[in-house]
Amino acid sequence: MAEKILVIRMMESFDVAAIGVPAIRHLKRCFPEAEIHCLTFGQGSEIVRLAEPDVTVLDLAQDDWPEDFVSAMEVFLELAEIINSHNYTEIINLDTWFMPCFLTRFLKDAGKPVIGNMLNRSVQDIINDFKHQSLSADYVNSLEQYMQSTWSGMHAWFEKWWLHGEPPQGGYPEFYLRRCCGFADIDMDMSINVEAEPTFSRSEKTVALALEGVSSTDCYQSANELARQLTTKGFNVYAGLDSDANIKEKLSKLKACDLLVSIPAGAQWLAAAVNTPVLIISGHIDPQTIMPDYATEVSDQPISVESLVEGIADIIEGKADA
Repeated sequence: MAEKILVIRMMESFDVAAIGVPAIRHLKRCFPEAEIHCLTFGQGSEIVRLAEPDVTVLDLAQDDWPEDFVSAMEVFLELAEIINSHNYTEIINLDTWFMPCFLTRFLKDAGKPVIGNMLNRSVQDIINDFKHQSLSADYVNSLEQYMQSTWSGMHAWFEKWWLHGEPPQGGYPEFYLRRCCGFADIDMDMSINVEAEPTFSRSEKTVALALEGVSSTDCYQSANELARQLTTKGFNVYAGLDSDANIKEKLSKLKACDLLVSIPAGAQWLAAAVNTPVLIISGHIDPQTIMPDYATEVSDQPISVESLVEGIADIIEGKADA
């Protein structure tokens, strides 16, 4: 029987680019005759289709993942039926979110060939606790409480791994796939082949900005002033990475940029996919966790716009050290 492998990675599109794509390529190299499928979410499906067009994508649209817990369980149980119909020889869950782990546990309890991350309790136990109002929010919201894994290295996920020895050159994605998931010989190839946006002027240097966070405290508060000062100094500025534009358009424009300036979020993995260098505004996040090309000093105080503009100019003019 020919190998038919399902890879599950349902987190943000940035994350699918950084972890899902290298994992799929690793499996294609290890099992060249296998049929590879990928279950992903939202714009993650665009990422997979652009990176690996011959991979079959099972996708859950952004609007089809309900916020309501019971409705979400119903959606993921329907996904389980779809997965069952494919008769996979191996199902690999790279995800750590609750619902994909719920799905994987259901498949395991149904006798399917599952490896990776899953709930540490049966789905029936979860449903019973919910019916009796004894399922705690702490359990659902705390990965340390709900998750178990067939990978012995997943315990390292909970540690400050970047403080022990030399962090991997590829930062968190490489750490996760090599150390946590056991893909020791993986080639961390997250490249996506798109054409650079032709309307961006190559006579002027272009700086991409991705400075919006999930909350007001996460974002870089002086983003508008930074864009204004960069423009004044003669740079083009592309600020569309935080927009709802499609992924291919973002990648095309990002490929035409000379530098991405980003908070520690996820846009840097799109930059890595098109080989655009990255400057991370570290804030209080240790840049060793993501290993960008350039990073500001770790500080609870936001870096000044003037310092950023000076640093950006030095990088683009080749005067800054990585």
